[in-house]
Amino acid sequence: QLQLVESGGGLAQPGGSLRLSCAASGFTLDYYAIGWFRQAPGKEREGVSFISSSGISTKYGDSVKGRFIIRRDIAKNTVYLQMNSLKPEDTAVYYCAARQSDYSGSLYYLRNEYEYWGQGTQVTVSS
Repeated sequence: QLQLVESGGGLAQPGGSLRLSCAASGFTLDYYAIGWFRQAPGKEREGVSFISSSGISTKYGDSVKGRFIIRRDIAKNTVYLQMNSLKPEDTAVYYCAARQSDYSGSLYYLRNEYEYWGQGTQVTVSS
């Protein structure tokens, strides 16, 4: 029953923007920390952005700091990743993941710390 579904990927030009959505069902965001990860062909899956179950604590990977923003909409039970100033290096499949939090302010940075994953959405940045 617990499910994560990503959407919002597509083609963007360098310098453009996209907003990714991660719709959650079967659980409430109040008790789960969320992470966004991405994987490009031939590369390791890397952490992009993270948010605590409280929604207060956030963290961003060095490569996206100042460009991406993570936020929640509790009413819609959805987590968003606003992606601005996109670069070709951002091209990847983006995944959202969830895990139950030990503390409301906890952040989790590693793939193996997450239990539940969406199927991913493709983001391509090209002129």
